[in-house]
Amino acid sequence: MTATAATAATAATAETVQTSRTELREFVSRPVPELREDPTAPQRISEFLGALESGEARAAERDADGTWHANAWVKSGILAAFALSETLELPGWPGGAVDKSLVPPRQIESRHGIRLVPGGTSVRRGAGLAAGTVVMPPSYLNTGAWVGAGSMVDSHVLVGSCAQVGEHVHLSTAVQLGGVLEPVGATPVVIEDDVFVGAQCGLFEGVIVRECAVLAPGVTLTSRTVIYDLVNGREVSGEVPAGAVVVPGSRPARGAYAEGLGLSLYAPVIVKYRDGSTDASTVLEEALR
Repeated sequence: MTATAATAATAATAETVQTSRTELREFVSRPVPELREDPTAPQRISEFLGALESGEARAAERDADGTWHANAWVKSGILAAFALSETLELPGWPGGAVDKSLVPPRQIESRHGIRLVPGGTSVRRGAGLAAGTVVMPPSYLNTGAWVGAGSMVDSHVLVGSCAQVGEHVHLSTAVQLGGVLEPVGATPVVIEDDVFVGAQCGLFEGVIVRECAVLAPGVTLTSRTVIYDLVNGREVSGEVPAGAVVVPGSRPARGAYAEGLGLSLYAPVIVKYRDGSTDASTVLEEALR
């Protein structure tokens, strides 16, 4: 194939993908009562969920300036999948299972390039896992979630609806990533590439963790949590800066009553910034000494 032909083929493929995405967007954006009357709805919803699983469609995307925005049409499609589903028994699950018919657990196969260790994990339809990801049991990945290539989902991890996880991310044991479907314009939890999230961290309400950040075990953040940057002498909220090393901290509670009892409030703090060449576990160990 000549260079010109290869370029044309690539352009044609991109156009086909865009056309498919546009058609899916138009379909799932229709009112649910109208979709109920469409005999093709179950098949089109399955195609939509397949697009989420492959990464062709994403619940949230990053703009050129680094801003993340939610794709409201994707969330509308997920809500439509639930609305159009029947509640029925799902065969083959120990103890039985009853759930929505159009969003059952996925069947992960070797062709997907994913290592899914047996032992109680469930990846729901519409949850995407890129090739090279590893999922340890038991964990749960809900519809609309995405986990990038080379990432590790450790035991007892929840990746909620529409949460976005980048490449080469480590989600340690019992990490909780909150999900969001409504309102459809709300940005989900986002973790960018090369982030280390320590055990039992909780990330909720659309907080964004920028690339190469390190979260020590037990850090809990929402989009409104104030993070105290001890390195730069500032307060940040809504996102963890790139390369920041965040550990749980505390600050004195205000008022005579609190002062008399010596009470303090949870306050996450940035204790240093990670050098891109420094291993996450090494920088975390140094920060906690």
